[in-house]
Amino acid sequence: MKPKVSVIIPAYNAEKYISRTIDSLLEQTMKEFEIICINDGSKDNTLELLYKYSKKDSRIIVIDKKNEGVWKARFDGIRKAKGKYITFIDSDDYVNKKFLERLYKNITTNNSDISICGFQRIDFETKKVISKEMKYSENRVIDMEKNPEEVISINTALWNKMYRAELLKNLEDLKKPPRILEDMMFLAMLYLNVKKITFVDEILYNYMVIQGSAMNTLKKEEISGIQEAMLEVREKYNKANASKERKEILADIAFLHFGISLMLKASENDTMNFKDIYISNLKYLDENFKEWRHSKYLNLIYCAKKGFSNLKVAIVKKIYILHCFRLFISLYKFIIKTLKVDIKW
Repeated sequence: MKPKVSVIIPAYNAEKYISRTIDSLLEQTMKEFEIICINDGSKDNTLELLYKYSKKDSRIIVIDKKNEGVWKARFDGIRKAKGKYITFIDSDDYVNKKFLERLYKNITTNNSDISICGFQRIDFETKKVISKEMKYSENRVIDMEKNPEEVISINTALWNKMYRAELLKNLEDLKKPPRILEDMMFLAMLYLNVKKITFVDEILYNYMVIQGSAMNTLKKEEISGIQEAMLEVREKYNKANASKERKEILADIAFLHFGISLMLKASENDTMNFKDIYISNLKYLDENFKEWRHSKYLNLIYCAKKGFSNLKVAIVKKIYILHCFRLFISLYKFIIKTLKVDIKW
């Protein structure tokens, strides 16, 4: 029987937690799915664990390959997938037993391209819930012709979403995918052809926060590679003759993740000259994503009228233009440290 959904799990040295991940899938209320586990050159016992699971359940498929990173592993999984819909799970996370059923029902009933559920961030060590996010009413719909700006506020992780497989299989790979912001670029490429996004009003995904992980760090030498990869994404928009609106959205996404998120990461590295990196990054945005400065989607008045989903980004954009971003970072860090809150961008 052909599976309705293909679940793709890239795994690298995941022996400590991947059993919980797979077990949470085997407990799903929906049964018509396959699990594609990609062992990305693990040096521990991950591969052995995956083969044990595959012998117990024929729905589990194992791909063993040399280490090339999560981007390549996901594309390997996409090529292998047989389901009409695809979802991703990180090897250290786990899902609610209705994760597949609820997303599948939502995406098929609404005939959407992407279905998104709520998730919670959990501290890996203490097991305490840090935050609950992306839990929106099921009446919310993002129509890329009517309200495309709402994708700016969607979390850029690939894992709390289900996708129409056809869109992913037609996605053109990047020549040099980055280690950081790769999920954002994957989604940005996907948005080029997405028409409709819908939501599930439940928290169904558990994202484990591991302090000091590689994804929370940024090295100076990585920045140019990340910038080059984003230029590849921009070129795909140009080749596709994307509309002015979609190019504007892409520029806004670039500002959010390069202008804000990347600079926040840079500010955490004491070995970097933040001023030089900030100036260089601002030049990069102005030369390649110049729409960000005058985008109506990040205009304060426009955001206030349309709702407040992008308002905080619009405010920081104003601060950026006034060259007060360093002051903003100091204030931002003071607030999250004093109030013990986790403000996501």
